[in-house]
Amino acid sequence: MASAFSSVTFPFLLLFFCTLLPSLIASSPAVQDPELVVQEVHRRLNDSRRKLGFLSCNTGNPIDDCWSCDSNWEQNRQKLADCAIGFGKNAIGGRDGKIYVVTDSSDDDVVNPKPGTLRYAVIQEEPLWIIFARDMVIKLKEELIMNSFKTIDGRGASVHIADGPCITIQYVTNIIIHGINIHDCKQGGNAMVRSSTTHYGWRTISDGDGVSIFGGSHVWVDHCSLSNCKDGLIDAIHGSTAITLSNNYLTHHDKVMLMGHSDSYTEDKNMQVTIAFNHFGEGLVQRMPRCRHGYFHVVNNDYTHWEMYAIGGSAAPTINSQGNRFLAPDDRFNKEVTKHEDAPESEWKNWNWRTEGDLMLNGAFFTTSGAGASSNYAKASSLGARPSSMISSITGRAGALSCRKGSRCS
Repeated sequence: MASAFSSVTFPFLLLFFCTLLPSLIASSPAVQDPELVVQEVHRRLNDSRRKLGFLSCNTGNPIDDCWSCDSNWEQNRQKLADCAIGFGKNAIGGRDGKIYVVTDSSDDDVVNPKPGTLRYAVIQEEPLWIIFARDMVIKLKEELIMNSFKTIDGRGASVHIADGPCITIQYVTNIIIHGINIHDCKQGGNAMVRSSTTHYGWRTISDGDGVSIFGGSHVWVDHCSLSNCKDGLIDAIHGSTAITLSNNYLTHHDKVMLMGHSDSYTEDKNMQVTIAFNHFGEGLVQRMPRCRHGYFHVVNNDYTHWEMYAIGGSAAPTINSQGNRFLAPDDRFNKEVTKHEDAPESEWKNWNWRTEGDLMLNGAFFTTSGAGASSNYAKASSLGARPSSMISSITGRAGALSCRKGSRCS
């Protein structure tokens, strides 16, 4: 793919990522027509080419180049929302609301949470940009059920959500989660839990995901470190769409990412997910991601560890793999990047899976399938891939960053 990205086009791409138009309003449908999303991506790219000027740290990572070279990031926190890319680029979170400071790490009452706690902040009705007064470990008593238009921003503190149930994004929109350590997540449930200022209800047993996206839309999870949860690290199911998972560092887990509820749940056919600039690291086994039905752009990620396979799927998803680096394990029986699941070859050979500009190391190989019609891959294309030779620079800062007042995040 190196030939597709000249020194002329890359500045335009960076400008495009950093000068997004306003997000869809709260009444936006949870599931959009993928064709309309593609048209909007192309329109914004063309519009951006006529604009001038952007701030760049020259890492080649368009998200980080948009905001992280600003030593005054603390005074411009909500600028981050304008740096989203991919299918989740319209996730503005709490950009247009007040900043709310979490001062209390406790989670004692999940029906009537105390002001100052993270749970109190995420259930509010108005947009909020949620930050943390100091380093803290938050052990949740039950799932943290978020309300729409919220950002959880861990920059400036070391924030861990760990050793209890974790984050649930259910039937809400416009969520940003940035700079959080999420690990050792457990199952919760069989309890009353508040989900907004006006509603609480009975929750059955949860899966134990790090981040569970259930019927959610316009969601962006960026620069988080995730590991060792009961079920998935990040799962998106039940009609979720317009999602970007970027710059995350994922380690020590079996079933990493599930995209799509089941082979029979056809509402996931409109799902569009961008998985970009992540580092899939030590101790991972499979599902990076495992996809069903929808359209998945897997672009410029670094795969340094897997035990079974990296990318898999069933129910005819479209998987567009571009500019990734795949380092196969030493086990000669697990060199294959891909796994076509739950179907005979006579069926999966028609699924649209392609590799373009990927770097295959230590015997790694990608089994392509499908006719490769450009119209299908257009629905699984959300940003311009950079050459795989740039992966070390693009993904070198994956995971939660160290951000201190008055200096750049590192």
